[in-house]
Amino acid sequence: VAGDVFDMVPPLPGPVKKSFGDVLQAPCEWAKLWVNKYGADLIDLELISTDPYIKDTSVNQAAKLVEEMLQAVDVPLIVGGSGNPEKDAQLLPKVAEVCAGERILLSSATSDMWEPVVKAAKQYNHVVLAWTSIEVNQAKELNRNLLGYVPLEQIVIDPTSAALGYGLEYAFTVMERIRLAGLMGDKELQCPQGSGTANSWGAREAWKTDVELGAREYRGPLWECTGALTYLLAGIDLFIMLHPAAARTLKDVVGWLVGGKDPPKFYEFLGIVR
Repeated sequence: VAGDVFDMVPPLPGPVKKSFGDVLQAPCEWAKLWVNKYGADLIDLELISTDPYIKDTSVNQAAKLVEEMLQAVDVPLIVGGSGNPEKDAQLLPKVAEVCAGERILLSSATSDMWEPVVKAAKQYNHVVLAWTSIEVNQAKELNRNLLGYVPLEQIVIDPTSAALGYGLEYAFTVMERIRLAGLMGDKELQCPQGSGTANSWGAREAWKTDVELGAREYRGPLWECTGALTYLLAGIDLFIMLHPAAARTLKDVVGWLVGGKDPPKFYEFLGIVR
């Protein structure tokens, strides 16, 4: 379970802001809270400010933050760009260079921007997150391209996670088909799968203030947690999550499934006394 951290504060739902408070202004402190208090197994650092249409933060400045993050937390690191293909084609290879020897997950290679990312992964021995848009054949085609440079062990498939109530069933079936195809012998799909479960907050029902929908302080985290548990059943291995109560509940449920006895701490991480 990876905790989401951003290099600048994006528009966030109120319950998420409340959980992290002032550390939202300091990415390394944000990451430390994820790891030390909420038990995140990885940190997903999203360098959204590098987008030319947001702050256009320079590649070197962004790479410096990544170096600081490596010193701040002792867990594996996922590093994502802004989603701008031109800027990310410069940014992710630079990040790969400064993280040489750390084996990070570069996020992400896409159908229209994969070659610079996978070349950097090959050169510096990193792992590539292969993102496609809810389509099995697209995932196969992208993996086929990546396998020309790196082995299966350096690829994580991200088939896209839809929010609960907003295409979750469609995303679930694609994840399930990828997993089953790999188990049945399709070597191009025999990779772990990752899920941007934080996308659950994209559904307005997760964050909207509406008395009839109940208190959003726990409705939103439950929305994200339900999405994560659903994708767990589809065979997802890596979850990138936004709210600590959702993330910790997922970890607790997985613990139960493998024989643990500790109850989930959902309400505790919301600050609710029961």
